[in-house]
Amino acid sequence: MERFYETLLKQHLKTYRQMAFVSGPRQVGKTTTCRELADHYLSWDVDEHRRLIQQGPASVGEDLRIRQLQEQTPVLVFDELHKNPRWKTFLKGFFDLYESDCRVIVTGSSRLDVYRKGGDSLMGRYFIFHMHPLSVAELLHSEPPKTELLRTPGPLTEKQWEALLQFGGFPEPLSLCDPAFQLRWRKLRRQQLIREDIRDLTRIEDLPQLEMTADLLAERSGDPLVYANLARDVGVSPHTLKSWVNTLCDFHHGFLVRPWHRNVSSALRKEPKWYVRDWSAIDDAEKRFETFVACHLLKAVQGWTDLGLGDFELWYLRDKQQREVDFLVVRDGAPWFLVEAKHRDTRLSSALDHFQRQTQAAHAFQVVETMPYVDADPYAHSFPLVVPARTLLSQWL
Repeated sequence: MERFYETLLKQHLKTYRQMAFVSGPRQVGKTTTCRELADHYLSWDVDEHRRLIQQGPASVGEDLRIRQLQEQTPVLVFDELHKNPRWKTFLKGFFDLYESDCRVIVTGSSRLDVYRKGGDSLMGRYFIFHMHPLSVAELLHSEPPKTELLRTPGPLTEKQWEALLQFGGFPEPLSLCDPAFQLRWRKLRRQQLIREDIRDLTRIEDLPQLEMTADLLAERSGDPLVYANLARDVGVSPHTLKSWVNTLCDFHHGFLVRPWHRNVSSALRKEPKWYVRDWSAIDDAEKRFETFVACHLLKAVQGWTDLGLGDFELWYLRDKQQREVDFLVVRDGAPWFLVEAKHRDTRLSSALDHFQRQTQAAHAFQVVETMPYVDADPYAHSFPLVVPARTLLSQWL
């Protein structure tokens, strides 16, 4: 499958000197995409490559003949380098030595910015790109947007739409559409995430209880996360549970959407809502679709920000009268559009109109999974609108 990230990274390497950090979930396609661009590939997981990296930046440059005359500036990919305890020191040294001689891509399953505490020694030397699972828009377009935020609406085939909902956006299970393979792939991926990535890079020792936490969170995707309740179910302290949830977010197993409260009268600060990255694992149709929309929105806000099109954030809204809207997209500090996700309910939620007036957001959408595609632009309207998911989601990233 063609990914627009390949074109995006090509453009970055051609235009900028900074290293490209590619962060995203395990099995999302980082290595496959980046190796397509590489003249040289070094993986921390390969013994020979690891020994070379441990010898230092100069040894890597000499071994790869970085300063040998070449027709084009070579591209070097460091894969899973964050597993090296001294990865930041290594990259700083390598970049300072060979900044003009090569272009560098660094990939990692866990967030490459997870260790940024007390200052960043690499500041000014890199840009981060977040790679996400495939989405409606990416199945329609293999090129990233240039300057525009929103794409022209376009229809997926019925087969593509159903496959994306059922098998999720991770490339391998989506390309095969094989339920037996998907179950085995999902189980193996979770084991590798917890018993390899998290075990090796954190101090968490009670992995069975962490696995239990991940299982319970999968059932509660889209729900407010009450740490005390979940901690009681798992049998750990709320402090430990909160630390584990943050770790699962750091390693891209899921993410949190926090409540927006600025400029909303009678706002009530509530717990964050949790969403798992692989919506295909959710049995409940309502929860699965809300998670599907949440993952598309997270991809959009992070992608627009990575592209330099603005500063975008994802929130939800709830007030003391229990009125709630699932999502609010904030652009450069100001509310831009609201989204309420519904599996099949086409009756317009009154909360959309209320919160649109409160936030002064330009648009408010009730996005419905089961509605057929409509060839029209929802963003042409400023009033609350019921729209097909197949239309609205095709306009994002």
